[in-house]
Amino acid sequence: MLNKILYADAGTTQTQEMLKALMDLPAFKKAAITVLHVVPPQITADALTEKWDEGGKIIADILKNIDIDPSKVSTILRQGEPKTTVCEVADEIGADLILMGSRGLKRLEAILENSVSQYVFQLTNHAMLLVRDDIYVKRIKRIMVALDKSAAAEYTLDLALYLLKDYPEAELILARVNPDLKPDLLPLSRQEIENNPVLAPAIAKAKRYGINYRSIVTGGKPGEKICELADEYSVDLLMIGSPDRRPSVARSLPDLDRLLGTSLSDYIRVNANCPVLLARNEGV
Repeated sequence: MLNKILYADAGTTQTQEMLKALMDLPAFKKAAITVLHVVPPQITADALTEKWDEGGKIIADILKNIDIDPSKVSTILRQGEPKTTVCEVADEIGADLILMGSRGLKRLEAILENSVSQYVFQLTNHAMLLVRDDIYVKRIKRIMVALDKSAAAEYTLDLALYLLKDYPEAELILARVNPDLKPDLLPLSRQEIENNPVLAPAIAKAKRYGINYRSIVTGGKPGEKICELADEYSVDLLMIGSPDRRPSVARSLPDLDRLLGTSLSDYIRVNANCPVLLARNEGV
């Protein structure tokens, strides 16, 4: 499911640590890694040469700092507009996952500051793992999946199970935030949680895989509550479904994010205090 990873970053510590953490998971042992560094268009030839050399050094430092089988790694140094180049390369190599750093800018800030990660998030149809510059990346021991009734959530669950198979020391946290659940009905009993119509199929799958799990059902605003739960349970990786709902006619618009309303994915990618994997599959 995750055989090709595109590492698209300027060499920040957090994303390097995230890649190291992924490499500890058995599911990633055979994955092919493409390290991409984009040199923005330069005004002069001298400036281009300087940036080109700088990019080569960044790639070399990344490969030096991360212990990866050299036969599994390829590098791309390319000139172009960073936000469009990442999307193009992800399509070229058929990336199953894009790993990027993020400044955690809110929507308006991201638009005004021409955020690369925001642009890629809106325009790509590939799954993304975003690592904010101001968070601490830990070894992956707890993965939380936010579940609802959507096909995207089901795909995200399958992806999490794939990541955790053959990794018995980890725990899967299955979280269902129901905005219609009244506060006076909380907390639910263990039996009520296990029989929840959204969680019950997920629990059955986790049991079949022999994966350690914990299940949570609560109410409130989904975005805020999911981020609170991630903090409360010291989650190392938060996974949510992020379906592509854009009309095909609008997919090439560079300012598409101006046309979209606030989404759950947007809120969580900005506010969660842990790396966030936005699972996206063309079939859902």
